[in-house]
Amino acid sequence: MHAYESLTPDLILDALGALGLELDGRLSGLSSYENRVYLAMLDEGAGVVAKFYRPGRWSEEQIREEHDFAQELLQEEVPVVAPLRFNGQTIHSTKRLGLKCEIDFLFSVCPQKGGRAPELDDVEVIGWLGRYLARIHNVGQAKTFKYRESVDTQTLGIEPQKILIQLECIPEQFKDRWINTCDKALAKVELAMRESFQYLRLHGDCHPGNILWTPLELEEGGPHFVDLDDARMGPAIQDLWMLQSGDRRERSYQLSVLLEGYCSLREFDMRELQLIEPLRTLRLIHYSAWLAKRADDPSFVINFPWFWSPDYWQTQIDTLNEQIEAMDEPCLVV
Repeated sequence: MHAYESLTPDLILDALGALGLELDGRLSGLSSYENRVYLAMLDEGAGVVAKFYRPGRWSEEQIREEHDFAQELLQEEVPVVAPLRFNGQTIHSTKRLGLKCEIDFLFSVCPQKGGRAPELDDVEVIGWLGRYLARIHNVGQAKTFKYRESVDTQTLGIEPQKILIQLECIPEQFKDRWINTCDKALAKVELAMRESFQYLRLHGDCHPGNILWTPLELEEGGPHFVDLDDARMGPAIQDLWMLQSGDRRERSYQLSVLLEGYCSLREFDMRELQLIEPLRTLRLIHYSAWLAKRADDPSFVINFPWFWSPDYWQTQIDTLNEQIEAMDEPCLVV
């Protein structure tokens, strides 16, 4: 039985009730493949968002570093959705709360925030995001993570490659081609990342789905950054490159506007632009390994039925080859 099968609605409501929350019994599952996230409504009409962490993924020390970073950002009035404190703690344990359950789930509770993904074709929106990312990084450089992972070839490329081979996920007819292509791609990534870049605490997974945008005319209008679950040490560009889309000309323009906002509050090392395609390559390999490690999750077959298919692995080989070519091209000019 998978761990999440023991995470029943009764257990979730009991866990939240044990913190002193007065719930009205309404509970809705929110979209999340990594953890289990729920909207629970309170008697007073407001809601809270409860995140039950995937057992075994992060240690309690790693989660605490994430929470501490979020609290530091809040203290500097950077708009992030940070976990609430109950009895002085932001990390809670079902067993420490005295609940009967086969598996001890660590969880946190955040306030409910509304919003939608930002419109990345809006120049004003991109400028705002650049300024707020600079503010996140200004806080991020003040300390370092001791327990959380870093953005590097070993963690996001070599280890995921080994996992995919060990778990025998790749259909036999594609295995050798994928390994050879992956090796070539990782060699180019390693070459690009061997230069010395400043590493700081990052959001780590800063794509539009992790930003809630509210209209600027509202009192708290603008972006709210959510889900620091992948916070890690790395170069600043890691939080910038996923906010571009379209062809090369469009991405170059979006990046220039983003950096204009960013550089109004913080310096940016332009050498990091050469890391965009290597980081995209690492994300591609890491994502496949992420899927492989979660194949026993009950929601996996429903949401990712194509993972084992020949089409998926042929596409991965083709995309890696495209990335090899992209890493040979000049980096984006802003």
